[in-house]
Amino acid sequence: MTISKEITRLEHSRIKLVVSIGKEDVALEYDAILNDFSKDIQIPGFRKGKVPKNVIERKFGAALVSDITGHIVERAIETVFQEESFPKEDMPLAYSTPALEGEPSNVTVGEDYTFAVTYDVFPKIALGRYEGLEIETPDVRITDEDVARELEAVRERNAVVLDKDDAAPAAKGDVATVNYCELTAEGEVEKGSEREGFAFTIGSGRNVFKFDDDLTGLKKGETKDIEKAYAEDFEDKELAGKTKNIRVTLTNLKEKKLPDLDDELAQDVDEKFKTLDDLKNSVRERLEHNLEHRLKTIKINALLEKIMENTPIDIPEAMIRVQLDAQWRNFARQLNMPVDAVKENIAKSEKGLDEFEALWRPEATKALHSRLVIETLIKDLNIEAAEEDVEKELEHQASHGGQSLDEVKKIYEQENMKSYLEDDVKESKLFDLLLSKNTVKSGGEKDYLTIMEEKG
Repeated sequence: MTISKEITRLEHSRIKLVVSIGKEDVALEYDAILNDFSKDIQIPGFRKGKVPKNVIERKFGAALVSDITGHIVERAIETVFQEESFPKEDMPLAYSTPALEGEPSNVTVGEDYTFAVTYDVFPKIALGRYEGLEIETPDVRITDEDVARELEAVRERNAVVLDKDDAAPAAKGDVATVNYCELTAEGEVEKGSEREGFAFTIGSGRNVFKFDDDLTGLKKGETKDIEKAYAEDFEDKELAGKTKNIRVTLTNLKEKKLPDLDDELAQDVDEKFKTLDDLKNSVRERLEHNLEHRLKTIKINALLEKIMENTPIDIPEAMIRVQLDAQWRNFARQLNMPVDAVKENIAKSEKGLDEFEALWRPEATKALHSRLVIETLIKDLNIEAAEEDVEKELEHQASHGGQSLDEVKKIYEQENMKSYLEDDVKESKLFDLLLSKNTVKSGGEKDYLTIMEEKG
């Protein structure tokens, strides 16, 4: 098949491909496809495979021509993409099927045939400046207060929970079990709002309506009607700016008995600790390790932000679509629901699917931009994951995961994850190289907790 083509680059890394087939080839393809059809067609009065072409054309009419047109278009597209001269950068992404533009007409024997398709391609990436940049990161150190806070968390995890006396009032830190419901303006129970057996720690704020303080002083078996007004910027958008009337009944109350902070607690936490100082040192080492990892992440993110500014990329919609689909799957997994069920529920909500997904789009686009920059840098800088680099990473994971080197290796082998490990090693080497080629300045002091809770 002799074909002429015209390639036009559109916005967002999209290609328009115009294909023209000469009338001679149209006729040849038409006859060849019609011959294939005729082999399986049976019409009364004719033997199978012996039906004249003009009879088939009269019998099946426009539907037949439309079908033949589809086959010719598919053959033409396949032929174009298989040409050695076709530019590799103009090949469609694996997940971007070429789509016919507009409403193409059917082929006519004796005439040339032209059609156009559009599809997404891998974006062109002109890597911008990535050396000699300057970023700021905070100065953070582990304090005695940080260690003390972690030790309190250890005490909480090792606390004994006991039933509280029926006459004892609820206090901060107690574990309360409640039944609650919303009330209408007339003081009636809001149908469908009832909840029974909800347990939480008073003062933790881990309840929808944040009625912790309102339970303080309440005794087991008592009921209280509470009016709660929520600020316009309240964290739960469903409650923001609203006032709710809630009826709460305290059905059970327990108190936590925290263990003393001593050698015995340290030994209970792990037999490798003999004294409280051993536990404290271990806690500090863990915090130092966490902080080191977090600060490196902050530095890398700051550098990538600057490199991305220097490297604009026209990301195709097909890539964004794949990223959004992955986001849907993750979201559904968190809710322990099928993706279709989650989408169906959101479609019925006030936001709707499009508005809900629009909230994810900037994050999805940024993640793709960052990933493309990283992969381009790894390729352009010829960064490889040598066997000794992979072995070193495995040893690192084993030492920090409390496993033997053989155990870690076995996990990667069983789950066929070695290629992912090699990718991680390449990234790590890239990030170390970037940090060595750019300047990191102090961005002022911050405390450990703030740094660890910040996003990004």
